[in-house]
Amino acid sequence: MHRGLSRVSVVGMVTVATWIVGAAEPVKVPLWPNGAPGARGDSDIDQPFVEVWQGAATNASGAAFVICPGGGYGGLAIDHEGKQIAEWCNERGITAFVLHYRLGSKGYHYPTQLLDVQRAVRFARANAATYRVDPKRIGIWGFSAGGHLASMGATLFEEQPAGERGDDVDALSARPDLAVLGYPVITLNSAATHRGSRNNLLGPAGDDAVAERLSTETRVTAATPPTFIFQTDADATVLAENAIAFYLACRRHRVPVELHVYEQGKHGVGLAKDDPMLSTWPDRLQDWLVLHGFAQPQ
Repeated sequence: MHRGLSRVSVVGMVTVATWIVGAAEPVKVPLWPNGAPGARGDSDIDQPFVEVWQGAATNASGAAFVICPGGGYGGLAIDHEGKQIAEWCNERGITAFVLHYRLGSKGYHYPTQLLDVQRAVRFARANAATYRVDPKRIGIWGFSAGGHLASMGATLFEEQPAGERGDDVDALSARPDLAVLGYPVITLNSAATHRGSRNNLLGPAGDDAVAERLSTETRVTAATPPTFIFQTDADATVLAENAIAFYLACRRHRVPVELHVYEQGKHGVGLAKDDPMLSTWPDRLQDWLVLHGFAQPQ
């Protein structure tokens, strides 16, 4: 049950014309209309926002995903791990909230990113009626470092990085109902760590104790949402040990989980549209989303 939903006002009132005319350009909405906590300025690099992508009302499933593009916590791969994912969702009647979170390369380190992703899930839940979304079918989907951010969202949803509740939106649950992790960074304190992501998230002086606490394979519990993981064995950037560690943690805690490891394929392929073999992985995801009530059979 999502506490306080009936009394939460819509954040950043938006006219949702896309439901009338079909798929359209996304609507940009700030996560904190009055300014994000800890922000150092008013530009897009300081004020996190979501791009809301919606398909035609006749195709609406009621499900939604918060999308976390990768980029090593230093940039955002906003096309193939953001826009293209949103379009894929819209084709299946799924609303997409593409998250532009704050970056280590711009001076923002943990816990800022956790704060941003929690707010994005709560934003989607608070505005469920506006976007015709079921507040109990809001997932999170991330790639690479965005996969680590999504895994933090899936495991650390009860933490309060801001220290206290800021407004009525923050009264809502930040727990996603599903998680999809594409070649995710998971461990921050082992030989399999992607050092660039760790340094950008924690800062150059980030210590091992914090890194261990944010190694999300150690944070999985029975409350972690069902999770789908895609990885390639040949990925030399984010090693498969990351995905496998999260998969095994889910098994230990009896969290429903599905893992697909393809033998070939480089890092950062997104939907892999140009690869005849890898491009089948979204079909496996489609089947899994049907299993969990997030999509209809194609």
